[in-house]
Amino acid sequence: MSNTRKVSFRSEGYTLSGVLALPEGAKGPVPLVVMGGGWCYVKEIVMPHYAKGIVAAGAAVLMFDYRNFGESSGERRQHIDPWGQIEDFRNAVTYAESLPEIDSNRIGVWGISYAGGHVIAVAAMDSRVKLAVSNIPVVNGYENMRRTHGSTRFNDLEELLLEDRRNRARTGQDGRMPMSSLTPEKELSTWPFALIHQIFHDIKGREAPNHEHWSTIESTELLLNYNVAPFAQRIYDKPIMLVIAEGDEITLWDLEIATYNSIPSARKEIAVIPRVSHMSLYSQQDHLSRAGAAAAAFIKKHLVDA
Repeated sequence: MSNTRKVSFRSEGYTLSGVLALPEGAKGPVPLVVMGGGWCYVKEIVMPHYAKGIVAAGAAVLMFDYRNFGESSGERRQHIDPWGQIEDFRNAVTYAESLPEIDSNRIGVWGISYAGGHVIAVAAMDSRVKLAVSNIPVVNGYENMRRTHGSTRFNDLEELLLEDRRNRARTGQDGRMPMSSLTPEKELSTWPFALIHQIFHDIKGREAPNHEHWSTIESTELLLNYNVAPFAQRIYDKPIMLVIAEGDEITLWDLEIATYNSIPSARKEIAVIPRVSHMSLYSQQDHLSRAGAAAAAFIKKHLVDA
């Protein structure tokens, strides 16, 4: 993607950093897909790999860092407020529709993992968004945490969240929590999978130096109250695709399929990709390419050729 440039835009008092990539030789306004990442995520991780297929299909992409992350502003570093991130998505759409290179009537959204849930909400609440692609989404934070931690460790997690709430009231200081751990049976983390730790540290060393593998403890508390089911039921008039890793035990593929089934849109599609995993859609190029190809074809059909 050689036709790229850095951009920035405002979102509720924050200045967000982004990268805009246009198709080579694009003439006149082109469609655009706004791309956001998952937990503890900056725009250098994985998004460019998926973006290549979208740009090759004829759409521009806008990849951005949320508030408090990467090159974007925000004093509560690594604090993840999902509803604030959803507002960042919508403000990215507002910025994109102001650009002369972009067809404001053909804007879509793409998200992976936590952002896979975000784009379901954005598609439901923003009429400017004409399409959504949701990759391996988080759809129900409480059920996700309860099942991935197991009963005993979930009780420990709840105790940690309450103690952090008391400490914030006393001191005004944010507590920190690892995104994942190599020893999840001993160290509490948001996502208790050693493989997540291994893969993201490999990606950080290889291509994403801005990645930080932690968040505020409050971020996990906010995750427990995250549920996109009511928004999925409001998408009845626009194309939406869910890309699901068969057997995904991290964001729970049965919950993802149930969410897909609840969407009333006649133009929905599902791509259940066999013999991949949640994390291989970040780390293995052949797996990533399969998910990316499904998304790019959907975007070409419903946004580029619309």
